[in-house]
Amino acid sequence: MKAIIAEKPSVAREIATLLGATEKRDGYLIGNGYEVTWALGHLVGLAMPEDYGVSGFQREALPILPNPFLLTVRKIKKDKSYVPDNGALKQLNIIEQVIGRCDSIIVATDAGREGELIFRYIYEYLKCRKPFERLWISSLTEKAIKQGFDNLKAGSDFDGLYRAGQGRSKADWLVGINASQALSISAGRGVYSLGRVQTPTLALICKRYLENKDFAVKKYFQIQLEHRKEFTDFKSLSKTKWDDRKLADDTLKSIQRNGTATVTAMETKTVTEQPPLLFDLTGLQKEANKRASYTAEETLNIAQSLYEKKFITYPRTGSKYIPEDMWSEIPALVRNLEARASCKKAVGKVKWGRFNKRIVNDVKVTDHHGLLITEKIPSELTAHENVIYDMIAHRLLEALSSACTKEITDIGLQAFHYDFTLKGCKIIEAGWRGIKGKFTDEDSDPVQELPELKVGDELKIKVASVLEKKTKPPVLYTEAGLLSAMENAGKEIDNEDERKALKDIGIGTPATRASIIETLFKRDYIRREKKSLIPTHKGLQVYGAVKDKKIADVAMTAEWEMALQKIENNDANADAFHRDMETYATFITRELLDTGIAHEKQPELTCPKCKSRQLLVWNKVVKCPDEACNWLQFRTVCGVPLSVADIENLVTKGKTNLIKGMKSNSGNKFNAYIVMNDKAETSFEFENRKPKRK
Repeated sequence: MKAIIAEKPSVAREIATLLGATEKRDGYLIGNGYEVTWALGHLVGLAMPEDYGVSGFQREALPILPNPFLLTVRKIKKDKSYVPDNGALKQLNIIEQVIGRCDSIIVATDAGREGELIFRYIYEYLKCRKPFERLWISSLTEKAIKQGFDNLKAGSDFDGLYRAGQGRSKADWLVGINASQALSISAGRGVYSLGRVQTPTLALICKRYLENKDFAVKKYFQIQLEHRKEFTDFKSLSKTKWDDRKLADDTLKSIQRNGTATVTAMETKTVTEQPPLLFDLTGLQKEANKRASYTAEETLNIAQSLYEKKFITYPRTGSKYIPEDMWSEIPALVRNLEARASCKKAVGKVKWGRFNKRIVNDVKVTDHHGLLITEKIPSELTAHENVIYDMIAHRLLEALSSACTKEITDIGLQAFHYDFTLKGCKIIEAGWRGIKGKFTDEDSDPVQELPELKVGDELKIKVASVLEKKTKPPVLYTEAGLLSAMENAGKEIDNEDERKALKDIGIGTPATRASIIETLFKRDYIRREKKSLIPTHKGLQVYGAVKDKKIADVAMTAEWEMALQKIENNDANADAFHRDMETYATFITRELLDTGIAHEKQPELTCPKCKSRQLLVWNKVVKCPDEACNWLQFRTVCGVPLSVADIENLVTKGKTNLIKGMKSNSGNKFNAYIVMNDKAETSFEFENRKPKRK
């Protein structure tokens, strides 16, 4: 009898059906010589400080450096403490019984670093010594699963992957536990969370936000000329930028009197744009955020659903390539798309027999190849699944197409001794851009078509006008922008040698970046404002405390990612990495224990309900310390954070100033005052609106 351990019940059922293990039992399936069971994510993890006898936050106990680390069943928060998750305990007991009855194990958890860690921690916790093999597949189609079982790999082949996962797990524990406790202790009140990747990511958001906020916007003026030749309208723009509107207006009058512009320079060059590669997970998340405003986590969840329904390959991939032996399967995938209405037109533009092989590269395929559709034709997809599926399908068609060739023309004009410029574009070969029919990127300047022009041509000026413009601050991060910054963190490093060494290294991995961003939301460190990511007051407090500390150092975090990759490839020693992390955790703990958090000056406010105790003003709530009274006011109301001044007005005057931009349950925005009655109960008072005139 063989035991098979999958990561989720749905995957276990697929495998069991294929193997003929169709008899259902509590927590597993049995039949045909197999018992198929499943984990429920991370059933086992690293023990918490209290498991080592360290309860609460104690300055003298830091840094906590477990030796050895203990494993424990997953815990959940209950009241103010953590207790074992009963569901996890039950399933772990079932896995232990299944393994006990079997001679060997086939590991079928997700084929990646975290999937490997999920199984190995269970295996280690149960003190199991039975031999195991690895099922390594990139899709859940029947064909892929069969091929995987025909080519089971030795479990030891993935020891490097496990050591990398274990190293990441322990590093996150050492940094997260020690740094969070140290900052919380030094702050004096409140609990602050720091993390190995979480904190550098917060630093990226806060730094960009402050650069944007502190940017001094300046007005400037340019002159635009409109021309027409050979039935083609086009525009040119002055090279000169005026700070003074009057000077720009005076120049405009002179140009209008002159009435013509002369072509003084002309340069034409041919530009070749190679097609994009396949999506990796981060690329898909960026595209989905730009095109459909999906969050990184939403995109991952939709892609995971498509994967489990067998419509796409494994989504948590960091590669944009496929291996040579998969190339022969590509034509059939493209042919399948002809049956899909949303893709049929695009498939018609693909040049059969002339597929571009840029995506084929054995060396650049990591654990998994780039994201692909499978041979299974989609049916009954949700609206969101349709969007993501079509993105992956169209990207495949683009990747297989030829390069787009453009003729770009830069032209210089002169009008009344002032230089003007314009740029034209002519598509020579549409190539991959013809798949969607978009010939420029959305974030690039539009390029106009031009008539035939040559140096010396006189162009009449149809219209001349002064454009008022403003200098633009650094743009706030969207999730797409933040994912790019995380992916390319190494390129942003100031030190040139470090930048060269880390240019292809990011912070986090494609599989974890969405959860890192979501953690910042859960910690109340950032919030969304339309599509932009904005730090909260608490987030800025933390950034102010750690921005010059090692824990916020993007370069160091990128170096760790590189070290973990080397461990995975058996090119670096996991024990040496762990010792380095212990040294680092010790350093940042001492550094943070000497760091304070700048707090708002808290007013002394008497509880409006019991009239006797002084209120406690915390980041998330304002409350009376008397449990018999238990008056409480949340600091965030309908999505809008309340300032200390708002709280002070509410408690002392019974009414806040007008709070703008609150959001109702139905998603509609509204403005209102928060008011308090004699019983210290709060409600909304809506602003008086003047009746509209008919």
